[in-house]
Amino acid sequence: MLYANATAAAKRQALRARLASGDLLRLPGAFNPLSARLIERKGFDGVYISGAVLSADLGLPDIGLTTLTEVATRAHQIARTTDLPALVDVDTGFGEPMNVARTVQELEDAGVAGLHIEDQVNPKRCGHLDGKEVVDEATARKRIHAAVDARRDPDLLVMARTDIRAVAGLPAAVDRAKALVDAGADAIFPEALTTLTEFEALRRAIDVPILANMTEFGKSELFTVDQLRDVGVNLVIWPVSLLRLAMGAAVRGLDELTERGALTAKLPDMQDRAELYDLLDYEGYNHFDANIFNFEVRS
Repeated sequence: MLYANATAAAKRQALRARLASGDLLRLPGAFNPLSARLIERKGFDGVYISGAVLSADLGLPDIGLTTLTEVATRAHQIARTTDLPALVDVDTGFGEPMNVARTVQELEDAGVAGLHIEDQVNPKRCGHLDGKEVVDEATARKRIHAAVDARRDPDLLVMARTDIRAVAGLPAAVDRAKALVDAGADAIFPEALTTLTEFEALRRAIDVPILANMTEFGKSELFTVDQLRDVGVNLVIWPVSLLRLAMGAAVRGLDELTERGALTAKLPDMQDRAELYDLLDYEGYNHFDANIFNFEVRS
């Protein structure tokens, strides 16, 4: 009932332990708290909170228009709903190194288990669009230094994302990843790698966990979990997939309503009332209400 049973500290420790085990962790992107609960119900390892999804949810493109307050608020709403660890995208940290420090502490207070900060020029753009620009190595290192220094819980995972592969090639991505690990990054998110061979090269170059982004319609081929595990990837995210599935179904549903005037034919595609109520734990609330209502004060 209500929110997660596990504390934020416990979820951070669990994420660290799973990464240390060498398992590959699967983190679908949650577009709202209810979808995070469904991700947990289906047996996944964590929840990803995408900046692109948050932007889209607000009706905005993913070009750095969201604010720290918006991201922290949504991250808190999602993280508190599930016992799974949540990893959140905080773009470039919302400003200079001092802003990055504040971002880390705000997200720490929001209850996430980890976050990633990228090396794009601020304002950033979607990692699978052309025309990206990245900051110089010194600036990228300062962002990670600031993030690591600002966290109060040492178990909070500080991940560095680098977008340099699409700008300057794989050798530059390997060099940037090494520099970010040296700056204190606990894990590396190499955006827009194109082949399994590239993931293998990065795996050989660094000794911290690496993340693969399996976003649809992007620059990376959609590799399977087994393929990524075989080349040493430690985390895989599908950041926008559930939102795309939901919006695709919404488009088809509205078209059906326009053409036929009813959604009877779409009923088999819908989550029914019983499934929704079970996911929301209506029974737990009913039990709580009954106990309160039936409470007696004894003299």
